[in-house]
This record gives sequence, C-alpha cells and structure tokens, in this order.
Amino acid sequence: MAEPLKHMYNEPFLRGFSEKLHDVYDAFDIDGFMATTMDDTWEALELKARMRRITTSLRIYFPSMYEDALEVLFKIDQSCIGFPYLFFPDFIEVYGQAEEHWELSMKALERFTSKSSAEFAVRPFLLRDPVRMMSQMLKWAEHPQEHVRRLASEGCRPRLPWGQALPMFKHEPSPILPVLELLKADPSLYVRKSVANNLNDIVKDHPSVVIDIARRWKGLNPHTDWIVRHGCRTLIRNADPEIMSLFGYAEPTEGNHSIATYASLSIEPNGLSIGGTCELRYELHVRDGEPAHIRVEYAIDFVKARGRHRVNLSSCQIRQF
Repeated sequence: MAEPLKHMYNEPFLRGFSEKLHDVYDAFDIDGFMATTMDDTWEALELKARMRRITTSLRIYFPSMYEDALEVLFKIDQSCIGFPYLFFPDFIEVYGQAEEHWELSMKALERFTSKSSAEFAVRPFLLRDPVRMMSQMLKWAEHPQEHVRRLASEGCRPRLPWGQALPMFKHEPSPILPVLELLKADPSLYVRKSVANNLNDIVKDHPSVVIDIARRWKGLNPHTDWIVRHGCRTLIRNADPEIMSLFGYAEPTEGNHSIATYASLSIEPNGLSIGGTCELRYELHVRDGEPAHIRVEYAIDFVKARGRHRVNLSSCQIRQF
C-alpha cells in the first residue's frame, strides 16, 4: 500500500527546509520551528492540516512585518519547487489578504505558482472581492508563462477538487467566461486541461452555458477543439442530445433507439489480485447504412480501502464507414 501523502512532511524534510531558511535569515530558530511544527498533535494531522501548521509556524519565527517575511521566502523559492511547497502560496492566503498587502500578495502568488501552485490560495481572495480578483485573473490569462495563465483558469474553477468552492460562480459563471475566452486556444496543454476542467465544472450547474460555448468554439482551432471535447465530457457521458449531435454521434431514428444489432463485453481472467492485469474484449455489430460516429462506454467497479466502492468510466469512439 502506498504511503500516505502527508508523510512527505517529515522531520528530514522540515529540517532541510529550515536550514535553507537559516542560510538567508540568521534569526530563524530551527529548533523552535521544528518543535512548534511537530508537536504532540503532529502525527494526527492530515495533509492539508500539516501544510497549514507549517504556514502558521513560519509566521512565529519570521520577521513580524509581512513584507519582510515574504522577502525571506523570495530568497529561497528558486530551490523550493514542487507539490510539497504549497505552503508558500498558503502563507499568502493566510497572512496576505489585508488591503495594504494586495499588490505584494498578487506579485507573490504570481511568483510562487510556477514553483508549486497558487490555485488554492487565490480562492479566499476571490471570495472576498470577486470583481477585483477576476480583473487580476484576466491579466494573468495573458501572462507569458504557462503556469500563471493556468492559474487564471484553475483558480476560478467553481468546483476545484481540494479547494474552497466558489458559490457565486456556481450560481453565475459569467465572470469566468472572459478568462476562458482568452485561453481557449492556448498553446500549452497544461493550460488547456485547466480550461476544459473549468468548463466541466460549469456544466454541473449550467449545462446550457457550456453547450453554447461548445457551439461557438468548435472548429475554430485544433487546440480549442481539444478543450471543447474534454470540457463537454460529462455532457457526452450523459448522452446530452445537443452535444451528441454536435460531435457527430449517431442519433436514434424513429422506432430504432440504437444502430447496434448486437453487443457483448467479456473479461479474461474474470478475477484479479492487486498488481494483476486483464484484457477486456468487446464486439459490436451495427446495421448497414450511412457512416456513423459511435461511442462505446463501460464502467469498472472496484473496492477501495475500508470497503468503499468506486466506479471508473471509460469509453472509446468508433467510426462506421
């Protein structure tokens, strides 16, 4: 079984990080920081709680002025890259929301997002002042660096996993759309994935908005077509008639609800152990007629730890000529 992700925040990691801080800020108390962070409640903390504990412990041993504290982080951020360093933008989220810190906090979020990601840290700013923050997102959407452009989309997703929900955008997604328009043909797949995921979030509450976007965007650019396809995946999975038609899937004719005359699916072997493999085989017979675009879906149901069930949906596309 894989080790829980929270264990990446361990004594060697924190001590190594502390030493980096001490190299640029002599007053940093390594032993004090370690003791405060890894107190007797540490083992019970999950991933995000450990991340927040690091953030709050840093504040105790950093300079008292927010500007000076950020300057310490700026001196080491080039060597602090990857998922574990999400507490850099988290520090901005917790301590940088005051009006007098706005400009510096935006600069820091822009800087730190390329090292880990600021997609979670921007959300309290959005909840506090959505108009001002979406204006900032529009600027980031035209940034030369792909990580910052991705932040413009990922940060305002209405239903970002692990992140705070944005109820105002669940209710009314229109403030998000200008950002997505700027990114709809982005050359970076990293950015395009975020735009597609943002659209898929919007689908959950406003399918008609995404259907309208799909109609307008489809065919404009290969990059845009990729976004449209992936952004509409929930609508396709739900066999929404308008989307199925837009993507060229065969529509049922009167009296015939399917163009298939026979379909079967088999698995070999039919029992698996962890680490094993199997082969899925399907057979589909269709009626003669005009060329058609067919989607085949199947679900894999498996048991997770603690006996919970999960279903993974997969699909493939077939063209009948």
